Amino acid sequence: MSSHQYEVAIFGEFFSQDLQAILNRITLHSESAHKMHAREIVFEPFDAQFQRDAGNDPVLLRARKELLDPESKWLLYSYLKPESVRVYPEATVRPWATCQVIGDALSFASALGYVRRSQIYKRGYVFRRGPLVIQMFQQEVVDPKTQKPIPAHADTLWEVEVKTAAPVRNTQETPLSQSVDAVLDVQLLMKGLLDLRRQDV
Repeated sequence: MSSHQYEVAIFGEFFSQDLQAILNRITLHSESAHKMHAREIVFEPFDAQFQRDAGNDPVLLRARKELLDPESKWLLYSYLKPESVRVYPEATVRPWATCQVIGDALSFASALGYVRRSQIYKRGYVFRRGPLVIQMFQQEVVDPKTQKPIPAHADTLWEVEVKTAAPVRNTQETPLSQSVDAVLDVQLLMKGLLDLRRQDV
């Protein structure tokens, strides 16, 4: 058994005209729902290009902050390469490390030897369903002059991420198959309305 903590996830996307129907079905099968507006910044190691040239995938660091909650702190997290599609054909299972940062996450990341690569804002909804969190959002681009988000165009695709709310360990008491089954339940619930599937991200 490995000591890694994992995230189990499936993904989908849809057009705005399906929003109400999808919102209704997810709300019906969730314990709670609230609006979300998050800022996410992706960092890469300062020698990322050197690592790529050497044939390695640099480990990216992500910082996320929920903007609608004034108490919200920066969350730093990082994913490693997803487990093989042969082992988990139906869901993305990837090692996941996370930590909460008090204060300035951006300075913290640069102190670790990371440089900012990109940032986006995500606006939409978050649902809780048992051990899962379901995020449904449109990406907003950043105005280069003001650094503020520009509201998404009405035609912007909606993205859906169904994933474990907290990192899970693969143990006899909590085998990863339980988390895979939980996300596949949502896949089944949304069938005919939204196609949710594994992706290598």
